[in-house]
Amino acid sequence: QVQLVESGGGLVQPGGSLRLSCAASRTIFSIYTMGWCRQAPGKQRELVATLTSSGYTNYPDSVKGRFTISRDNAKNTVYLQMNSLKPEDTAVYYCYAEHPTLRDYWGQGTQVTVSS
Repeated sequence: QVQLVESGGGLVQPGGSLRLSCAASRTIFSIYTMGWCRQAPGKQRELVATLTSSGYTNYPDSVKGRFTISRDNAKNTVYLQMNSLKPEDTAVYYCYAEHPTLRDYWGQGTQVTVSS
């Protein structure tokens, strides 16, 4: 069993930055792909960043160049650095861990609101 706990959400003005953290209860980064998704009210959940166990990252065009996913293996923590935030980035952000054969895990979500 793995718990994922997100933190770092909040209210930020357009153009601002936030860094989200996702702390895992045990070491899984060597076998799991980690990622962040977001869901805005009335919209489908959207993938915003992935980081494979080998260190490869991927982003959709909507956040490419503005968001960066990274990890600290010693702290069992994954980060999502979000820069140049826009009102359309407002959503609940979820951290997840996925594996092709083992069960997936999800965090509880953290709210990000971009507004002036």
